[in-house]
Amino acid sequence: MQTKDLQKIALIALEDLQALDTTIIDVRPLTTITDLMIICTGRSTRHLKSIADNLVMQAKKHQVSYLHTEGEETEWILVDMGDIVVHIMLPATRCFYNLEGLWEPMGELKTHEKN
Repeated sequence: MQTKDLQKIALIALEDLQALDTTIIDVRPLTTITDLMIICTGRSTRHLKSIADNLVMQAKKHQVSYLHTEGEETEWILVDMGDIVVHIMLPATRCFYNLEGLWEPMGELKTHEKN
């Protein structure tokens, strides 16, 4: 399945359960681990679990070939879909770990290295 199709499935699943502040980071120039990271916020641990469960259900429905989940019942759930890794976090956890802040400077460094 193409990354674009996988992204569409993920975003629809997140939107269905009202995930908040969804951000997409293209990490292809920075790492070979995955193509995209999607980061979103939920209102409670129950909401995080529901979002993750819906994402997994939709991925299975669309026959996504690789699917792994970590951190269920915690303040940060990771759903690895191979080409896309989705981080579903509580607001305080998202603020503390600041994944967007960690990855964006790396992109700027890579750009400067090419010049």
